[in-house]
Amino acid sequence: MAAAALWGAALLLGAGPGLLTPAQSAPQAVAHAAAHAKPQGTQPSHPAAPKASPAANLAEPCKQWVPRLPGLTAAQCSALKLQPSGTRSVQARELWMGDVGSRHAPVKVLVLGAIHGDELSASTVALQWMGLAQDNGADALWRFVPMLNPDGVMAQPARRVNAHGVDLNRNFPTPGWAQEAPRYWAQRTRKDPRRWPGNKALSEPESRFVHDQMTAFTPDLIVSIHAPYGVLDFDGPTDPPRRLGRLMLDPVGVFPGSLGYYGGMHKGVPVVTIELPNAQRAPLLAETRQMWLDLHRWMGEHLPAKTASAAQPPRAP
Repeated sequence: MAAAALWGAALLLGAGPGLLTPAQSAPQAVAHAAAHAKPQGTQPSHPAAPKASPAANLAEPCKQWVPRLPGLTAAQCSALKLQPSGTRSVQARELWMGDVGSRHAPVKVLVLGAIHGDELSASTVALQWMGLAQDNGADALWRFVPMLNPDGVMAQPARRVNAHGVDLNRNFPTPGWAQEAPRYWAQRTRKDPRRWPGNKALSEPESRFVHDQMTAFTPDLIVSIHAPYGVLDFDGPTDPPRRLGRLMLDPVGVFPGSLGYYGGMHKGVPVVTIELPNAQRAPLLAETRQMWLDLHRWMGEHLPAKTASAAQPPRAP
């Protein structure tokens, strides 16, 4: 059965919204805080997360994901072409990935889900998009990493940080990270343990994996799926999409160590950050599909079109 047909069979339902609003800042605010704050901050205390069993690590990911992720069925998950990346999380869980599309496609897109482990709907939408891409994604080479922080997702309860207590979206090597990241954490977040950037940039296997993918895969676009603020964010050198589905562009600023700052502003790779409206409940499939179509249209208009096919939006699945 076609992957898109399987996705069309379900209404994606779940529980209530997520919690904290991210700290918002413009680049000038980051620079000001870094210049005037005193160095401070130590590793926050976190309860030890349970270790993953070796048997579970090697199991087909769907057996672990279906009971955990909102709106995901075994049939939908098993239709996807997931492969082990060869990289393990802190607790030795495999980081699963899948490539969809032609290796000769004019555009390469890296899609990341659940960089924060308590944003469960982000993984579901990444998997939905992978299902749609398998039937209708030949205009690009798509690389999906639907669950970047499996230790956070599988913790009970799920938690934003990884098993070392690091916010992976504050662990990328942005300029001046060694000074700015700990100062920002201490001053602007008041040492919020959910936003601890780690002891050094790229200290975590999960953030190193993304860094390595940016080097080896060389994406023309990165899409990072989050929740629960219901907006669209963008960092990078081109005009941003104004909306994807119901999500409207509402820039939230940059943070030391964030992927948007590192990829979009420092490396010049456009980073589209999708903030779904609910962390525990996935959107209806029609909305997920509309975000997918809107992204395609924006890609055709704003990414380098190496062939004419890059400028053509896909047909609606």
